[in-house]
Amino acid sequence: MMLARAECAVSRVAVRTGLGWPIVFACSIALPPQWAHAQSLATLVVAQTTQFDEFVSEAVIESARQTTVAAQVAGRITAIQVKAGDHVDTGQILVTVDQRATDQQLAAVRAQVGAALAEAHVAQREMERTKYLFDRQYVSQAALDRASARYKAAAAIANARQADARAAAVEPTLRKIGAPYPAVIASVNVEIGSMAMPGMPLLTLFDPVALRAVATVPQSRLPALHERAPVRIELPDLPGSTQWQTATAVTVLPLTDPQSDAAQVRLGLPASAGDIRPGMFARAYFPIGDAHRRLLVPLSAVVHRTEVTAVYVVGSDGRVALRQVRVGKAFAGQVEILAGLSPGERIALDPLAAAARQ
Repeated sequence: MMLARAECAVSRVAVRTGLGWPIVFACSIALPPQWAHAQSLATLVVAQTTQFDEFVSEAVIESARQTTVAAQVAGRITAIQVKAGDHVDTGQILVTVDQRATDQQLAAVRAQVGAALAEAHVAQREMERTKYLFDRQYVSQAALDRASARYKAAAAIANARQADARAAAVEPTLRKIGAPYPAVIASVNVEIGSMAMPGMPLLTLFDPVALRAVATVPQSRLPALHERAPVRIELPDLPGSTQWQTATAVTVLPLTDPQSDAAQVRLGLPASAGDIRPGMFARAYFPIGDAHRRLLVPLSAVVHRTEVTAVYVVGSDGRVALRQVRVGKAFAGQVEILAGLSPGERIALDPLAAAARQ
């Protein structure tokens, strides 16, 4: 057993008193190197856990809410306020279509409304005078009917012109195209000066919060999937802290591809999953079969040297030793240890750091 070595040093205080220079004794304890290393080395106490067998399927990330924004009116595009990658809020203006012709049309329709209302007012006054004369038997019933018909026709024309004005007033709002919900701009398909036509795609946006992974699972595997067991999703392009996610929802689509005999499974991702974008590659780990007690360690803690597979074991005295192990099945970010380790032993999580401290 190695004992700690104590070293003492004598130093003087830089304040002189009447009794002379006081002497202060200071001692420091030098720990063995492996003790100091073990304190800062990230370790894990291995233990048996209940684990299902897993079926691994490749997946792709997509947005549960993706929209292609199209033009609703014709006109020249005068402004594009966003670019690909921008975050936008609900109602934020994205594209503006030239509305000068619309403004002129709206002014013309409003003028027609004024003329129609004036005609209706004149027809109404004429009908009232005719009725006054009819009541005193100065005009015939036919004259009253003609005056009433002219008034009704003028009133109908005025109502039609007012409806046209309301429709024309809506069109300017269609020329300022806004975001339907908080989103990220995926692509912009037009340029300033382009001619927009009704139904023409202008840009594509998606909801960055409502994301999911879509995996393809053979039909023969579907009955073995456990609905209650969590499905793990690996995102290799993300950093280690967000590389592994747990599906928030699992939806098996009812349609099967007749060519591949496989069905699509949608796996919901948590809103705080990190910088995930549609189109990213992923892997889905579906639990199947029966659950077994297994001794699992992180894949990153296992060392492969030629034909030797090993882990760094940290002893109770802080010493680090490389020990050969036999591995079994790989699971979501972990691997089963069949031989070479026992529950309760401590292993190093960073093999490079452990190797440097041997």
